[in-house]
This record gives sequence, C-alpha cells and structure tokens, in this order.
Amino acid sequence: MSAAIEFQQAVNEVDLERPGTERIIFRIGLHLGDMIVEGDDLYGDGVNIAARLETEAPAGGILVSRTVHEAVTGRLKATFADLGSLALKNIERPVQAFSVKWEPSDWRRPSSLSLESSYKQRQPSSVEQLALPDKPSIAVLLFQNMSGDPEQEYFVDGIVEDIITALSRFKSLFVIARSSSFAYKDRSPDIRQVGRELGVRYVLKA
Repeated sequence: MSAAIEFQQAVNEVDLERPGTERIIFRIGLHLGDMIVEGDDLYGDGVNIAARLETEAPAGGILVSRTVHEAVTGRLKATFADLGSLALKNIERPVQAFSVKWEPSDWRRPSSLSLESSYKQRQPSSVEQLALPDKPSIAVLLFQNMSGDPEQEYFVDGIVEDIITALSRFKSLFVIARSSSFAYKDRSPDIRQVGRELGVRYVLKA
C-alpha cells in the first residue's frame, strides 16, 4: 500500500515539470486474495478484482478492496472514502471499494523527492557524480517483500519490472534500465547515493 502511494506521488512530482498534454496518468487497484502462478502468468480472483478496481480508480489515484482496507487501516498516513459495493465487470459478486487519499507532505521521502538539493549540499567523495539528463529521470528500485513468503519474491520483482516497462514507453522520461536498478537488490543503499551513482533526479523505492 505504501509503495502505491509513493509511486503515485513520485509520478505526480515528475508531472509538475511536464506540459499537461504530456503528463503520465496511472490508476492503481489493490486487492488481497488467492492467485495462481504459472510461469510468467498470474491468474485468479485476486488478480481479476485488482485489475477491475484499477479501471474504476480516478486518474492518479488508488482504489482498494475491503480486505486491503482492513489490513492497512490505522497503519498508514492515509484516509479512505467508502465508495460502497461496486459491480465490477466479470466479477460475480459486488466488491466494497475505498478511495485512498493522502497529504503529499506526509509522504515526502528521499524516494520521491528531487535530489537536486542533495547534490548541492553533499558532494560525493568516493563516487563520481553523473550529470543529470535534460529530461525528468527516474530509477525504480526493487520493492521489499512484506509478506515474509519467499515465494512472493517473484511477484514483487514482476511488479517493479512492469513499472519500469510502463514508464519507459514515454520518450520524454529518462528511465534507468532494469539491470542497473536490480543491482541494488538485497541492499539498503542511501537514496541520495543511488541518485548520484545512476545520475537520476528521482528514485522510487518501497
């Protein structure tokens, strides 16, 4: 859940530097449920409901099911608006949904803030500083597997790959390649150091 909020906020901050016609719009739907993993494919009720919630989410927003709402209520700096039971396409039963709201000031972290001030205040000593590209630049690091289940690691990595692929479709956005981002797997690097090493203005990490 926190990764979804941080991702939407990072994208919104990048969009502030772009003309309205070139802004990137993402919708996110979240649900907790069973799924089936077959190779690179994911199936099941959990996946289907999350996908349908995504289509109902507002531009730049997040929609979650009741199961997600119950799991995170009181644990995050966010509020929820009850949208009632939604009739989702190809889902047999109505699904209670909640719209997620948050204050950007509560989620201003090094993972989603511009690193320009860090470059001025803390010059690298052992790592050469790369020049920032002319266009907005971002690196998406691997998300943390909060489930405690090692078998979910593949699913978490797949989400990050999908985000990198989606962002790379925009020619006006400079996105660090998967191989460079995944080099930080199983590490807890300083976000400012990552920005310097990769030469990017934004770093997304959860």
